[in-house]
Amino acid sequence: MWSEMVAWEETRPRRASRIKTFTDRVSWLGPVVWMLSVSYFVTQIVVSLAFKPGYSWLTNSISDLGNTHCDPVRLCSPRHDWMNAQFIVLGGFMALGSLLIFQEFKEKRAEERLAALIGFSGMAIAGLGAALVGLFPENTVRWMHILGAGLAIGVGSLAILVLGVALPLPDQLRWPMRIVSPIALLALVLFASHQYLGVGAGTMERIAAYPETIWLISFGVYISASHYAARQHQAVGSERLVRVRRANDEVD
Repeated sequence: MWSEMVAWEETRPRRASRIKTFTDRVSWLGPVVWMLSVSYFVTQIVVSLAFKPGYSWLTNSISDLGNTHCDPVRLCSPRHDWMNAQFIVLGGFMALGSLLIFQEFKEKRAEERLAALIGFSGMAIAGLGAALVGLFPENTVRWMHILGAGLAIGVGSLAILVLGVALPLPDQLRWPMRIVSPIALLALVLFASHQYLGVGAGTMERIAAYPETIWLISFGVYISASHYAARQHQAVGSERLVRVRRANDEVD
C-alpha cells in the first residue's frame, strides 16, 4: 500500500505554487507561527488565576477554563473568552504553520514528500479541531466540543507519529516523536473512557494534549535552527569563494 502511494507521488506532476514562492522569501514565518503556540500555556495560566472556587491542574480539565457557565461553588471561569479565543488562535497556528512548513519538504524525495503531506495535513486537521473546541465550549454543543478535542489531540498525535517515523530527522527529535505520540494517544483513550489511573482527569488530559503543543514549539525551533545553519554555511562558502577569486587575481 505504502509503496504504491510512493509510486503515485513519484509520477504526480509538481507545479510551482505561489505559497512555495512566498515561503522561499519568508522561510522564517512558518517556524515562528508554530513557536507562537507557547501562548497556549501562557493563556491557561492567566485564565486559571481567575478561576473559582480554585483551579486544580490535577482534576480540572483544560476545557473547564473555557466553560461559559458560571457556578462559583462548582465551576466559574470569568476569563473563559480568553481561553476560547486561544483555542481558536492555536488552531490557526497549527493549520497555517503546517501549510507553510510543508513547503520545506516539497523538493524532497517522493517518500519524504508523501509523509510530509500526510503528516502536515493531519496537523492542519488537528488545528481545525482545536478551533472547534473554542467555538463550542464544553457546556454548549458538547458533541462538537468532543469532536474538536478528538481531532485536535488524536489526529495531531498521529500526524506527529507519521512524521517521526518517515522523515529523516535528528535522533533527539525523531525518537521522542515516535515514543511520546503513542503515549499521548493512549492517554487520550483513557481520558475519554474516564480511566484516570489515580492521577486525576486534568493530569490525564494534559498527558494526552501537552506533548503536541510542546512538539509544535520544538519543531519550529528545529526548523529555524536549520535555516540559520544553512545561512551560516552559505555565508562561509561565499567568503571562501571570494578569497579564492582574490588569490587568483593576485597570481594573475
